[in-house]
Amino acid sequence: MTKETQEQKVATFAGGCFWCIESDFEKVPGVLKVISGYTGGKKENPTYEEVCSGRTGHLEAVQVWYDPAKVTYEQLLDIFWRHIDPTDGGGQFVDRGSQYRSAVFYHDEEQKRLAERSLDALTKSAKFARPVATEILPLTKFYEAEDYHQDYYKKSPQRYQSYRSNSGRDSFLIKTWGNDKPKSAAPAGKSWAKPDETTMKQKLTPLQYQVTQKEGTEPPFKNEFHDNKREGIYVDIVSGEPLFSSRDKFDSGTGWPSFTKPLEPGNVVERTDKNLFMVRTEVRSRNGDSHLGHVFPDGPAPTGRRFCMNSAALRFIPKEDLEKEGYGEYLKPFKKQG
Repeated sequence: MTKETQEQKVATFAGGCFWCIESDFEKVPGVLKVISGYTGGKKENPTYEEVCSGRTGHLEAVQVWYDPAKVTYEQLLDIFWRHIDPTDGGGQFVDRGSQYRSAVFYHDEEQKRLAERSLDALTKSAKFARPVATEILPLTKFYEAEDYHQDYYKKSPQRYQSYRSNSGRDSFLIKTWGNDKPKSAAPAGKSWAKPDETTMKQKLTPLQYQVTQKEGTEPPFKNEFHDNKREGIYVDIVSGEPLFSSRDKFDSGTGWPSFTKPLEPGNVVERTDKNLFMVRTEVRSRNGDSHLGHVFPDGPAPTGRRFCMNSAALRFIPKEDLEKEGYGEYLKPFKKQG
């Protein structure tokens, strides 16, 4: 078995038929290989037939080997949610039984923390009418499936496509997500990873560092973007990940830049903040882990929410510079405006 290094890490997911999950993850830039197998049960070296019986306790799962410089674990989690039905506790689509239920198997405490945070964000997104049933479980031992299951979508493309098209998976994903693809993964040549401490201190001004790394707050009205009316997007000053669009910006009268919703919900994390003797909802960037500000339930329609951000946590990219800055995929809505 290949060992983890700084250049390659491993994540383990169960999402029903491993043919499909393997196929989906192998298309992700930065993923090196995907192995189909079984985990979560007690029987050693189970066979496909034994796992399919539902009596071994194993789940069909995949191990995703990836380059963390090109795709992060958090991004893999976001991709995982968008390729399963996380509300189905009895299997996945046409495949029924405990061996087909969904789960994230964490390899260490950091993966556990990130998986729980990602699941919490999915739950709070209210994307699904039913409660999320996907489990977050410790990885015990992973057994590779038989050779004929590896890359099944390549070895038996006609059978695989027939199975997939009739499984109900794709119709569910299209209905749920439409054309809303996971964009938290950085495009080719970019990485949303948080730089090291030395690099941040060289890159950021004292105020930017205080706000993003020490949960500081800049003065109202005396900040860069509170009255910025130019068209473009706002990205994390630390990681560069896309966060908000000028199309969702409004004048809240508070003196800080305010938005009705994120441009990329997958890049924004909400968590409870009990500092200053009050309970608020803090907003952080997912990949850069920067403190951005807070969100309040007093915004205008259509969301009724006010994402009150610190200018010092943001970098503004005007629409005319999106292409050359590597954010060309976000230009289309501004072209529609004329």
